[in-house]
Amino acid sequence: MSAPPQQIAPAPQGSALRPCPDCGGKDLVALPRCSRDEWQVCRCGDCGFVFLGNPIEYAALEEDFAWETTFWAEDARRAGARGPLRRLAARVRGLGYRLRGDGIMRRYHRLLGPGRILDIGCGDVVRFDAPFVPHGIELSRALAAKADAIMRARGGECLQGPGAERIFDWPEGYFDSVMMHSYLEHETDYPRLLAGCLRALRPGGRAFIRVPNFAALNRMASGNRWAGFRYPDHVNYFTPATLRRAVERAGFHFKLVNRHKIWLDDNIQALAIKPAQT
Repeated sequence: MSAPPQQIAPAPQGSALRPCPDCGGKDLVALPRCSRDEWQVCRCGDCGFVFLGNPIEYAALEEDFAWETTFWAEDARRAGARGPLRRLAARVRGLGYRLRGDGIMRRYHRLLGPGRILDIGCGDVVRFDAPFVPHGIELSRALAAKADAIMRARGGECLQGPGAERIFDWPEGYFDSVMMHSYLEHETDYPRLLAGCLRALRPGGRAFIRVPNFAALNRMASGNRWAGFRYPDHVNYFTPATLRRAVERAGFHFKLVNRHKIWLDDNIQALAIKPAQT
């Protein structure tokens, strides 16, 4: 039996825990089974949103804790903790992703349509070509520079910095679509980011969102070994209900893409659709 929830303890080194990013509430409940080391995952006692209470600053994520620095160390740690069957399953999944590359691009074209697309948290992987015109935002300085060179050759550009800030550098209605594939869980100010997406999209434009599914049955069974936990770069943990609430509050229509298997899926896939002008 897991330990009962408890009031959250003070953050390390005397730093304060952040209020709930969803509602601003400060009545926080500790989730020990979801936490690790000094990283404290908690639930808001007012609205129920789950998040990392003591994230690090953007500046540290640009270099010291940049994704390309932490990913391989975390991947190696998880590989060592897996049994042989889980390691084999991970290799099979990786092979499947590579084999389905073209099919995934066709799927994105079907969901989003052609035109200018903004890939937020793109890293240095530019996955979009014609009929898309790729643009990006990337926090890591090194990865943003690599992506920018490729995107400029395809008619776009990549801006370096926090998504919730840099998205306002483009004109209103500039993009036909937005890609947030494994990004929104990283963004400490996701309400501002979603507001920026609404502004940056043309009327009727769509944003694709993929985030870990905190309501998945596998998460409940796995504790802090769940693949959706990454410390300290995952700072928000959405359920289908809390993601819908955030998206609709920003002014979008919400559509769950993987509705048929949502409770068995470790990820939520959804569309945020900007209303057409009347």
